[in-house]
Amino acid sequence: VQLQASGGGLVQAGGSLSVSCAASGRTFSRYNMGWFRQAPGKEREFVAEISVSGVNIYIADSVKGRFTISRDNTENTVYLQMNSLKPEDTAVYYCAATTGWGALPDLYRYWGQGTLVTVSS
Repeated sequence: VQLQASGGGLVQAGGSLSVSCAASGRTFSRYNMGWFRQAPGKEREFVAEISVSGVNIYIADSVKGRFTISRDNTENTVYLQMNSLKPEDTAVYYCAATTGWGALPDLYRYWGQGTLVTVSS
């Protein structure tokens, strides 16, 4: 499956932004989908994961209560809604697909190219 992330941009602290990830192919609904982020000079960090059905969701503590993950299997798209953004949320955000479940990047077989989110103070 090929993944294309989009929707990044510049936003002020406290603001909101939604990023999306469109998948090609007809196998999107077979994969659990995750979002990761990587800030300059830092390791890639797990943000959120959603199961194939959308029923099971796993959110990192660092963004819990501010970020929401959702998916639309009819549109082959997964979304990350980010609210109450902070400067420390600045990073390149990546979507990824896995048949597993968890926060480890090695679990994810397919990755999008990333979209930059910059939060100004």
